[in-house]
Amino acid sequence: MDAVFRLPSAVKHDPAVDTWLRAQRVDLRPLVEKWFQRIRACGDDVRELMHDGCPTACVGDAAFAYVGAFRDHVNVGFFYGALLEDPARLLEGSGKRGRHVKL
Repeated sequence: MDAVFRLPSAVKHDPAVDTWLRAQRVDLRPLVEKWFQRIRACGDDVRELMHDGCPTACVGDAAFAYVGAFRDHVNVGFFYGALLEDPARLLEGSGKRGRHVKL
């Protein structure tokens, strides 16, 4: 596996993430809030920050997931999603590492 993608400026709770979540369209906001809250709840070592315009979560400083809002959908993405088992074939993407679920 390649080097882990690290974001050393991640913090326990980044107010910029909350600002981004609240700024989403009213019809998408419940999805982005629900899924980023689930990501935050993955463990005591989860840290967060805004990265490339999306709220992003790390384990310590190692990036693992993000939520993105688009015109007609929300993505929940995983930086190393290609390594995840996906028997239901929910994950989309064809890149070397990343995968996402389109909601």
